[in-house]
Amino acid sequence: MPVHPVADPPEQQDPVRLPGSVRRRHDREIIALALPAFGALVAEPLFVMVDSAVVGHFGTAQLAGLGVAAALLTTAVNIFVFLAYATTAAVARRVGAGDLSAALRQGVDGIWLALLLGAAVIAVVLSTAPGLVDLFGASGTAAPYATTYLRISSLGIPAMLVVLAATGVLRGLQDTRTPLYVAVGGFTANAALNATLVYGAGLGIAGSAWGTVIAQNAMAAVYLTVVVRGVRRQSGDTAGGDWWAMLRPDAAGIRACAKAGVPLLVRTVSLRAVLLIATAVAAGLGDTEIAAHQITLTVWSLLAFALDAIAIAGQAIIGRYLGAGDAQGAQAACRRMIEWGVACGLVLGLLVVAGRPLIGPLFTSDPSVRHALMSALLVVAVAQPVCGVVFVLDGVLMGAGDGPYLAWSMLVTLAVFTPAAFAVPALGWGLTALWWAMTLMMLTRLAALWLRARSGRWIVTGAAR
Repeated sequence: MPVHPVADPPEQQDPVRLPGSVRRRHDREIIALALPAFGALVAEPLFVMVDSAVVGHFGTAQLAGLGVAAALLTTAVNIFVFLAYATTAAVARRVGAGDLSAALRQGVDGIWLALLLGAAVIAVVLSTAPGLVDLFGASGTAAPYATTYLRISSLGIPAMLVVLAATGVLRGLQDTRTPLYVAVGGFTANAALNATLVYGAGLGIAGSAWGTVIAQNAMAAVYLTVVVRGVRRQSGDTAGGDWWAMLRPDAAGIRACAKAGVPLLVRTVSLRAVLLIATAVAAGLGDTEIAAHQITLTVWSLLAFALDAIAIAGQAIIGRYLGAGDAQGAQAACRRMIEWGVACGLVLGLLVVAGRPLIGPLFTSDPSVRHALMSALLVVAVAQPVCGVVFVLDGVLMGAGDGPYLAWSMLVTLAVFTPAAFAVPALGWGLTALWWAMTLMMLTRLAALWLRARSGRWIVTGAAR
């Protein structure tokens, strides 16, 4: 569990352009953290893709059931992504302050919170699974499969949340390589288990669910082993003693983690509301539009993974600088990451423009869907530089522990987006206009985050905010 040392505070810097040595140092830090983070982010959605590929051979009803259950599970887990974000920022601050013991203690508290939340979610899902499936509109033939998959897979939710929290611990320790290795290993195990349990054991969709549960629990076990080893190494006692005390649940620490996570929970729920509203509006536009929208959203989400890797690097780097009391270093890192966000956004936008004729045929043979897709993807391409800066600033403010501002800014963004989205069908516009509304949403986020970044109010140094 490597911990990168805090960089020496940069020398006096020009407010507009950073010295070449400082820029190169930040580039090395960003690349070292962002590239492995991107690999881990891309590996996670492959779990559902493997399940879909395996279950899809059994029939349409089974695949439809999996689709509904997977959407519910993804929502149940993703709303708690603050377990990773808040833990990353808190641990990174303590690493920057030179207190590795407190950093690990903070991480352990986050893991205990994940276990408690996971137990609560299991209780809810097991008791309400049929109702949740019906709420999502599963057909009579797909509903039994969705319920089966949802109930079994819910047993892996605590492990999924532990993975989130432990990932945050390692990111805060400036280690994004271990999460990459664990994600790749988990994906490989999931694929093997699915093939064995679904086909070899003849368990059908239940086998697919059990394979995912086993893989997720194995990933959580690996993470816990890494964290425990880090605690024992830091305590200097490998035979027993003080390190046990660091691993015990601490009520005050768990409450502090939960309190720090509430604003990020509000932010995440607001963002999920934006995506749900967009999907609902697209569905009302017609079958062609909703089909094209889902493909566009898939592309948009993939691009978001790439940009989110820089944001994750931002969380770790900014938290570390602020914990070390280096406000100037945090500002310099922020400026350099903004440049990276713009550059990556431009590259991704150009790739989307160039790849538009190829993307449609990958997903559909319907000419009308392809036609609608071409215009929507062009809007997505134009918006990528904006998205790049938004993701970076989001990561910077998360790393600074500025959760309350992120929550309020996302609520404002939701308030701006909602009438714009519902105006699309009311005015007789189509899918392209809906994606312009999505771009307005990103521009609103950009304005709010840029104002905060320029104000400097996010810069609060010390081991805790």
